[in-house]
Order: sequence, then structure tokens, then C-alpha cells
Amino acid sequence: MGQQDVWRLLSRFSSLKRASVVLQHLRMSMHTEAAEVLLERRGCAGLITLNRPKFLNALTLNMIQQIYPQLKKWEQDPETYLILIKGAGGKAFCAGGDIKALAEAKKTGQSLTQDLFREEYILNNAIASCQKPYVALIDGIIMGGGVGLSVHGRFRVATERSLFAMPETGIGLFPDVGGGYFLPRLQGKLGYFLALTGFRLKGRDVHRAGIATHFVDLEKLHKLEEELLALKLPSAEDIAGVLERYHVESKMDQGKSVIFEEHMDKINSCFSANTVEQIIENLRQDGSSFAIEQLKVINKMSPTSLKITLRQLMEGSSKTLQEVLTMEYRLTQACMAGHDFHEGVRAVLIDKDQSPKWKPANLKEVTDEDLNSYFKSLGSSDLKF
Repeated sequence: MGQQDVWRLLSRFSSLKRASVVLQHLRMSMHTEAAEVLLERRGCAGLITLNRPKFLNALTLNMIQQIYPQLKKWEQDPETYLILIKGAGGKAFCAGGDIKALAEAKKTGQSLTQDLFREEYILNNAIASCQKPYVALIDGIIMGGGVGLSVHGRFRVATERSLFAMPETGIGLFPDVGGGYFLPRLQGKLGYFLALTGFRLKGRDVHRAGIATHFVDLEKLHKLEEELLALKLPSAEDIAGVLERYHVESKMDQGKSVIFEEHMDKINSCFSANTVEQIIENLRQDGSSFAIEQLKVINKMSPTSLKITLRQLMEGSSKTLQEVLTMEYRLTQACMAGHDFHEGVRAVLIDKDQSPKWKPANLKEVTDEDLNSYFKSLGSSDLKF
């Protein structure tokens, strides 16, 4: 029975009160299913709310397909002066893409593995080129796809609850969504370190690393949001002024040392290498407790993913964002067709035994020929903007 048939049947109920109650519950049920993302107009602003809190606002193709056209519409609308994006639920801005769905799609032969990455990267590029001020409130967990929805925008606001990571090498993938563009442009070799190890940045460190443009105390975040949404015909300078004022007034963890600052010399020296093997040798020679810890982490990662990631960042350091996203789309399709992504998802997210069996099992077995195959053009199937 179709939805229209349901409405007709319910409308004929003899008890109007009972019909009204049933209709209300049905509407709520349908709204809940459809409302993975909320798109609202608030004054002069467009407001995007990622609305899958039970799944840490993990990004789905449906969400991407709703956000992109609305973003473009607001960008062209002369009465929209600001676009703001946030996550619902208080735990996560967005913890990444729907990885399990991608792994399942491969098994069933669905086109999701092409469609999601293609449309996600087109959205990432649209955020980067958006002509309207774009503000991302990156409170809570921000990983993978959530980074793509925020880091390319003009303004990114972290709080003490913010937790950033790009842990893809641990599931047989690589730090995508433009990671090849923004990570090598962080200070020193910090981006290479974050990409290869999946190291987590928390709170103020997300701002100090350059992932966020501002830091605001969590208790002030709602007030900041309301003030931004209430602005009348604001310029980008007006928005920047409000953000800067809240940033200056936020004192949480102000005196706390930067978690990576004391290790920056080691990060710069150890991760300044053209091969993963040399980075590992540099860490071994350093021998400090920090270096030994990073060795343990790297040795658990997919050898193929490590080599892909280092080359991705090295090449991305001199490419435009569109060129990087095109490269990364090629890489995703090769990874989806390979072994390690599906094995990583199994070990980390499905069976949760945390013991992936990588193939090849070590760096030496990942040849230059293997690596080159991941970076090959897809011809007519390449990403188009």
C-alpha cells in the first residue's frame, strides 16, 4: 500500500480523534526516517544540521545528496549571507563516512562505492569554493567525512570536546576528503605524522594544529550560534569579528601545553623522508619513548595504505584541491577493489577482533608497480567537477 492510500484510509476512520493520533505518529515516523540532515533558513543564514546522533552523524549518500543542492542554492541566493553547519547530539560533529555500508555495497555489487565518493568529493570542492561565508561548528568527534564537511570551509570552530583524527590507514584506506591537500600544508611534517599514525588531536590542539580557525568554550557555543544566526546582512568581516571575539574570550585549557609541540622536532626529523621505510628507520634511530610508540602504531597499519598515504601527501603538496580530489577518487576505487579495506573494516568495525590480516603483509612486498596501479587514471570514469 502506498503512502497516499494510507492517508485516504486513515481519513475515513469513524473516530476522527483516533485517526488524528495515528496520522501524527505516522508523520513522525516518516519524518524520523527522512531527517538524516536538517536544512533550515534562519534569518539571513542557511543552517545545516547533521542529524544521525545514534551513528555519530556518520555521513551517508542521502545526506550528501541533500546538502549539495541546498548549498549551491544558498550560495546563489542574494538573501543568504552565511551558511552554518553543525552536528546533532553533542557527541560528534561527524565521525566519518558510512564505512560499513561501503563494505557491504562491494559484496552486493552496488554502485555506492563509486557514487558516495564521487558526490562527497564534489561536495568537498563546493564547500572550498563557496562564495558565502561557511562556518563549521566542529564540536565533538570529527573524523574522515566530517573533516571533508568542515576543513575546506572558511571558518572552523573547535571546542574542548573536539576530537580530530584521520585513522584511515588502520582500516586499509587513506586520509581522503582532500587530506592530500590540507595535511601536507600543516606546520612542518605534522600532517604526515597525523596521516600515517592516525594520531588524535583534542580540544585546543585542533585549533593550534590549524584544523580549526577558532576555539570557543563549549558553554559559549550555543550563544555563538544564535548570535551568528541573528546577524543582519553580515559581511565576511562581520562574521570573522564575532568569531574572533568569542575566541579571545574563551579561557578553557588556555594554559595547557600543546600535545604535539614538545615532539615537533622529532616529528619534523623522523617524518622528513620519501619512503615509509626511511620514516620507520628514522623512528628506530631516534629511540625516544615517543618514537617507539609511533613505531608500534605504524606497524599495525596496512602496509599498502601507508605507502599510498605518503605518496598521496607528497604529490598533493603541489596540487590544487580539485587535482587532489581527482587523485583521491582514483585511489578510493582501487582500494574498494582491493583486499585491505574490506579486511580492515571486518577487523575494526564488524568482528572487532582488531587483528587485520593485511595483504601484502609487509612494506617490502608492496612494490612500486603495485603502488603505481592505485594512482592510474580512470579515463572517462574519472571525477569531474
